[in-house]
Amino acid sequence: MRVYRHELKYFINYGDYESLKVRMSPYFSLDPNALDGEYVIRSLYFDDLWNSAYEEKDMGVYFRKKYRIRIYNYSDKVIKLERKLKQGQYIFKESASLSRDEVYRIIDGDYDFLLQHKKNLCREFYYECVSRYMRPRVIVDYDRTPYILDEGTVRVTFDKKLRAPLESFDIFNSELPTISAFPVDKLIMEVKFTEFLPRIVKDIIRPVPNELVAASKYVMCCDKTAYLYNESACYWNEM
Repeated sequence: MRVYRHELKYFINYGDYESLKVRMSPYFSLDPNALDGEYVIRSLYFDDLWNSAYEEKDMGVYFRKKYRIRIYNYSDKVIKLERKLKQGQYIFKESASLSRDEVYRIIDGDYDFLLQHKKNLCREFYYECVSRYMRPRVIVDYDRTPYILDEGTVRVTFDKKLRAPLESFDIFNSELPTISAFPVDKLIMEVKFTEFLPRIVKDIIRPVPNELVAASKYVMCCDKTAYLYNESACYWNEM
């Protein structure tokens, strides 16, 4: 059974970020996976021949999905193919583990091995790739500071330095040049919870001047790299 989680996003400044960390400290703990309090998330997003993931987000389609391959700190220790389903403010994520070699095969357009994968997600991704011409679209990088609260399975994350790597889809190459995709004086706060948002969390967040948004890191990075899709890749905009 799919269990959808709530997802709220806010744009905040760094002064509010520091204030929030102080107020959260008695109740929240840092995610133990965060070394020195944060980690780098890198995601390779895919889109189809009609640029559906981008266009559906831009139009505010109520139910939509995105595929991505995600790694942490540029490492191949944990590699996940993920599908994120979005239904209004509710999200559902499913994932399947991949190897470094399998990632390179997907980037090179060799999808046949996915059809034999034990995970349904991989087999469904195969059909998307061959029937809808799903291809790598953009890499999204950011630094995340994650906090967790057991009550209500609450997770509050602060995503900083949103940027789009250029020149290659090699997600394991930490030396790729990047272009900033978000104002340097702001960051993105995400609040995720399953059943309910505890009153204490509402009280912590409420005093902070913030802007509730329907932000998409994927769309922002696509917009920043749109100049790359000129005559040589015009099918993204013409189909």
